[in-house]
Amino acid sequence: MGHEEQMARPLDDTDRRILAILREDGRISMRALAEQVHISRPNAYARVERLRADGVIKGFTVRVDPVRAGLQTSAYVTLKIEQNSWRTLRQRVGTLPHVEHIALVSGDFDVLLLVRTKDNAELRNLVLDRLHDMPEVRSSRTLLVFDDSHAPG
Repeated sequence: MGHEEQMARPLDDTDRRILAILREDGRISMRALAEQVHISRPNAYARVERLRADGVIKGFTVRVDPVRAGLQTSAYVTLKIEQNSWRTLRQRVGTLPHVEHIALVSGDFDVLLLVRTKDNAELRNLVLDRLHDMPEVRSSRTLLVFDDSHAPG
């Protein structure tokens, strides 16, 4: 990584409630957040700012429904890669369209990707043409997702 990760201060129950609420609605007003957590608005603001400064909150994003966005096909792709090539592979894969998440993992494979494409043909092209053309990739396995429900809470 190049720099030491600083440990965040321990989270209390109020911090955890704030994070749960922000996960559901990152656009909530500080007033509404404070009301839901039963603290003052300045306290809510200070806690959110501390969570950001500590790196607990890395940013605010939008959850997109992939099907409504035209991405009908979702799959997890596992990769076995050449030893010690993970940095190069992560950089290359990070530039590919349709790769939503990259995880370096242990076990029977080295990398787990979440990919979303418009159809199976586009998925096939991504896996067989783009990924298998990378010299770091030794093999892959594609797991088609049938149902992609959001986990509660």
